Amino acid sequence: MKRPALIALALLIAAATAFFLLAPGIAERSMNKIAPTPLPTVTPETKALHDRLTIADLHSDSLLWKRDISNASDQGHVDIPRLLAGNVAIQVFSSVTKTPAGQNYDANGADTDQIKWLAIGQLQPVKTWTSLLERSLWHATKLERAEARSNGRLRIINDPAELDALLADRARGRKVVGAILSVEGLQNIEGKLANLDKLYAAGFRMAGLAHFFDNEVAGSMHGLQKGGLTPLGRQGVRRMEALGMIVDVAHSSHRTVAEVLAIARRPVVSSHGGVQATCAVNRNLTDAEIRGIARTGGVVGVGYWDAAVCSTAPKAIVAAIEHVRDVAGIDHVGLGSDFDGSVTTGFDTARLAVITQTLRDRGFSDTDIAKVMGGNVVRLLRDGMRPLGPPSPPANAPL
Repeated sequence: MKRPALIALALLIAAATAFFLLAPGIAERSMNKIAPTPLPTVTPETKALHDRLTIADLHSDSLLWKRDISNASDQGHVDIPRLLAGNVAIQVFSSVTKTPAGQNYDANGADTDQIKWLAIGQLQPVKTWTSLLERSLWHATKLERAEARSNGRLRIINDPAELDALLADRARGRKVVGAILSVEGLQNIEGKLANLDKLYAAGFRMAGLAHFFDNEVAGSMHGLQKGGLTPLGRQGVRRMEALGMIVDVAHSSHRTVAEVLAIARRPVVSSHGGVQATCAVNRNLTDAEIRGIARTGGVVGVGYWDAAVCSTAPKAIVAAIEHVRDVAGIDHVGLGSDFDGSVTTGFDTARLAVITQTLRDRGFSDTDIAKVMGGNVVRLLRDGMRPLGPPSPPANAPL
């Protein structure tokens, strides 16, 4: 090769190397931010209470990014050291498999796939570049690898017995965080009910029906049609209940939420979001939906970002929590941060004591704070991960 060609090739290789090394981190830093936010001073009394709590968060998207959650980082919101610093006992890690170009809360089609470019840029296994199911299975593998690297600080939870063992170890003073796998939208079953069993076998114990677009299972609050459950969706809900996978209606259309609540036999969760009464954003829950979730024994997870609670301040988070308490009772509200979900928050998981402080400042009793910060979610997980009965063999249901 002539010298100009060699120089051009070297420049191309250098540019490609820089892209694959730097672009994933740049992408995350631009999407998962912490904004300057007035935070309360955590008193010694509150810190002592916080350190005694069993804290559970229903939603984080940390597995989407290339960052190793085993190590402390100044990027994003969640890693194992920060979970331990925040005294988090249980973190639900969600698998995001597809997001549309121009993503918005009002209306999105399903014809674009931004996560494909993230998968390529992160040099994920080639099969994840085109398969949504494989992307979720890769996220499960990433969590397993983080568990293996954690020196016992992270433990994947698959059933109520493992949950109870984790809580017993923590009560004895062991510094360990439980991890539970979830799915953000069942577009990743690729139209086949049998793939739900593959997700269960890979460790997934919760699943949202839809994300930012309508799929083969259900209508999305942000989709074009915003319809309800499809025939495959009804089969999917029944199959999830039989297996012991918790049904999550976050992002689902109002019609889908109503149809799920009408047929649910197990506790239903809205893992992350807000309520219309304190933040009138279309994705947030109505009072009727809050009551419906509570009737199943479920939990509303309150998020920490502006579009969920119309602020990044802890007082806005607690205002939404108070509303759910007033509408449905203290037993049906919990935390659903959406940390690392391409959102801007006022703090990271290491500083969760600011929520405990704000709850105390608003007059919540220690007993009720314990329920909000994790007790309600522990009950939900224990009930929801218990199979409803011997599951029947799955049927393929391609659309």
